[in-house]
Amino acid sequence: MPRVRLIAIGDELLSGRRQDKHFSKLIELLQARGMRLQAAEFISDDEDDIVACLRRSFATPDIVFCCGGIGATPDDRTRQAAARALGVGLALHPEAERLIGERCAEMAAKGQGSADMSTPENQQRLQMGVFPVGAEIIPNVYNRIPGFYIHNHSFMPGFPVMAHPMMAWTLDTRYAQWHHREARVEHSFLVFGLPESRITPALETLEQRWAGIHAFSLPNVGDSGGHPHIELGVKGAPEAAAQALEWLREQVLSLGGRLNPPA
Repeated sequence: MPRVRLIAIGDELLSGRRQDKHFSKLIELLQARGMRLQAAEFISDDEDDIVACLRRSFATPDIVFCCGGIGATPDDRTRQAAARALGVGLALHPEAERLIGERCAEMAAKGQGSADMSTPENQQRLQMGVFPVGAEIIPNVYNRIPGFYIHNHSFMPGFPVMAHPMMAWTLDTRYAQWHHREARVEHSFLVFGLPESRITPALETLEQRWAGIHAFSLPNVGDSGGHPHIELGVKGAPEAAAQALEWLREQVLSLGGRLNPPA
């Protein structure tokens, strides 16, 4: 299975002016297809920062979704940075040009703007179809203005209403061969009255006994008004995970832990 990563681009995310919505949505889309997210990175609109990030990223075989910065205003630098990172030029993509022209015509029919693509305003809109040479388009069902795909990286707008359908299309069109290829489950249960330090040796033993099974421990100090507890769990192949989970439950009870909150 290839690794899947997210790169979210935008000063507005780092300053808190906008809240990221791509991270949780990509996890949801991947899980529905039996895939999973392995890493995420948030970076600024600075072109040099984007170039450095993408050079590292293009050097991997990973599946990468990049959201943000593909518009045509001065703070949108992702298209230019991707070209620099790959060492290629930029060019107006013919299919993108056609789709943007169709969008302008639709808007003109509603009394908004002109269908004449030679106007300065529409010439500026065409800049959103200028992609790194060799890129392919990603269709945008919201307003036709496409994203682009190159070197296993999919670039899409920061707007969730556009980006999320583009993510789903990309997963179903480019990566269908990876759907449900990895048999993997995740199980957990809550434990009360047991410190992490006491159960940790059992978690280490579990991973030694069941190769490929990973244990996890998520403590909760009860700051939301509930009782302090630990969420213990396992993830991996279904049969082995079920065996490891039952063994872990037995270890918790033998060490004095409780599966129900104190009365």
